[in-house]
Amino acid sequence: MSSQDRISRREFLERSSLAVGAVAAAPALAGVGPLEAAATIPRRTLGRTGVSVSILAMGCGSRFLAYPADQATAVLEQAVGLGINYLDTAMDYGKGESETRVGRFLATRRRDVFVATKVPTGARTRDAALREVEASLKRLQTDHVDLLHLHGLGDAADLAKIEAADGALKALYELRAQKVARFVGMTSHSDGTVMASAIERHDLDCVQMAMNPARALRFEELALPAANRKNLGVILMKVTGQDKLLGAGQANAASLLRYAWSLPISTAVCGMPKVEFLAANVAAARAYAEPFSPAEMDRLRKQYAVQTVAMARFFTGHRDDGTWTV
Repeated sequence: MSSQDRISRREFLERSSLAVGAVAAAPALAGVGPLEAAATIPRRTLGRTGVSVSILAMGCGSRFLAYPADQATAVLEQAVGLGINYLDTAMDYGKGESETRVGRFLATRRRDVFVATKVPTGARTRDAALREVEASLKRLQTDHVDLLHLHGLGDAADLAKIEAADGALKALYELRAQKVARFVGMTSHSDGTVMASAIERHDLDCVQMAMNPARALRFEELALPAANRKNLGVILMKVTGQDKLLGAGQANAASLLRYAWSLPISTAVCGMPKVEFLAANVAAARAYAEPFSPAEMDRLRKQYAVQTVAMARFFTGHRDDGTWTV
């Protein structure tokens, strides 16, 4: 890397023109009672990062964007007050709107949470990734993120772009060295085999993957063991398969969450578009005491085996683009 290619942390932040300002008090949420601060959510260590995170993480994607903008800060205050200390956002969620909402909260609560954001899928080169992170920091009103992922790892060709000499992976390593990102990782819901290869070949701290009892695309079978062997922090997403695993005759959300927490992961990211869902998932986390037995895990897997192919098809074509739907 030439001296012209190198950027110092100070130069990066000066170019970002960060301005961390005050935020107005958030409006109260209708129907939300006092925070139960005395109760706790269990925490786990996020792999080799050594950071302690709540086993339930607040997903700030399309479900979070379903809240009116003027309620977003109050929702995050509620989530953190109930014990959640991990916020998951991305530029791809609402074309930066999620990061902007999270940034309003961080303006006064930055030290209280672990914040993960993502380099968008359209930025697979070093230079494009650096530009996107610069913009993300402005929206987030912070000078660093705790975890920076490359978003939406796809097929082998996509991994090759990321790995290229001028690929986005180079930007992640630079930003981690400059402490603009404390830790780096990748996310995927498309191919567990490709994710396993990325884990094995690269110096990542964390990975975020789609896993549930349908066991689509072999994340649980291939990528999860690869991550565990390297002591990476594992963040699980798509607990309910974007709600496709819920409904008559199927397991409830609490059971699917317990399945997630029974795996060797650190935290499960959930989108919670209503405060009732937030309360219910927090209750499930607080009630979690022990994992499902191997027999109980197998029972759920068999129950959802009929949906494996459909779930794989859905995830392969799915984009985390921040569609504003519940």
